[in-house]
Amino acid sequence: MKVIEFYFDLGSPYSFLGFHRIQHIAAQRQAEIIWKPMLLGGVFKATGNSSPMAVPAKARYSMIDLQRWSKLWSIPVQMNPYFPINTLQLMRLVTAVQLFQPEHFLPVLTALFDAMFGHPSNLNDAAEFMTLVQELGLDAAQVQAWLDDEKVKSELKVITQEAIDRGVFGAPSWFVGDELYWGVDHLHFIESALSASAVHV
Repeated sequence: MKVIEFYFDLGSPYSFLGFHRIQHIAAQRQAEIIWKPMLLGGVFKATGNSSPMAVPAKARYSMIDLQRWSKLWSIPVQMNPYFPINTLQLMRLVTAVQLFQPEHFLPVLTALFDAMFGHPSNLNDAAEFMTLVQELGLDAAQVQAWLDDEKVKSELKVITQEAIDRGVFGAPSWFVGDELYWGVDHLHFIESALSASAVHV
């Protein structure tokens, strides 16, 4: 079985595009996706990198660039008007669902990405966040317990450190075998790698 490891953070609009596109590629190439939720802020701090939105000229370019990829792949994307959004709680939720209710992982992740860059919501607002949680059919009390769970916190830290140790410096990032691919503009290299041979983690 061919395997793609996907390191992502919900706060990255390029991760939103990559999330949708990599599923298309995986289906075409009969590959399995290993989902790796990480804290992009921690990666930036460890590597000395920063968000493109922190550089005005780069931020303006990114808005144009996102729409180019959106049009190319027919993946509607909207910049969240409440950006930047602190994704710590969001990434803990994703990690918790992956740990404790893996059968709900992909639907929850899809809905959270949609609330970030598909049909943007103010996920900085605790009430709006919990409303979304309940719309997903999750119990609010259970979610709050997950967000405070030391196992969840530890797992998110471990995956973030794992990403740093493997050379990840931004999101979205993928691995096929030991090869790192960063950014949606390198997805064609992943397709080539998957076509070349069946690669296992």
